[in-house]
Amino acid sequence: MIPKGRVIGLDLGSARIGVAVTDSEQRLATPVDVIARSGHKAADHRTVAGLVVDYEAVGVVVGIPLSMSGATGTAARAALQEVEELRAALPVEVDTVDERLTTVSAAAALRAAGRKARAQRAVIDQTAAAVLLQSWVDRRWSEQGAHS
Repeated sequence: MIPKGRVIGLDLGSARIGVAVTDSEQRLATPVDVIARSGHKAADHRTVAGLVVDYEAVGVVVGIPLSMSGATGTAARAALQEVEELRAALPVEVDTVDERLTTVSAAAALRAAGRKARAQRAVIDQTAAAVLLQSWVDRRWSEQGAHS
């Protein structure tokens, strides 16, 4: 269980990793950055480890792209494999969250905010990371409310 404090959310893509972070109370996720994939997962994971230190994060949440039916397809299996690698590389707990439709939701939110498609490319990954991290935050708060 990830303790109270800032949490980093990751939207793992083949070319980029979207990054978001919560506030210290884990109430709100904010998009913060995009990591361009270097071609070397170990180097990318060191970059993520640096963000954990920079943000004084107590945990990392990674989106898993399940199929619409909830099945674990090729992309989800690859993400789960990378989660295992991140767990070995990072000094904090790594949790997962279902990220179905996060990129679609992020694109819709950016369109609603008046961002043109070309301008969206620069922020879509970090916005998707914020959407998936916020869903993790919301689930945690609803579970805590059910137990209080």
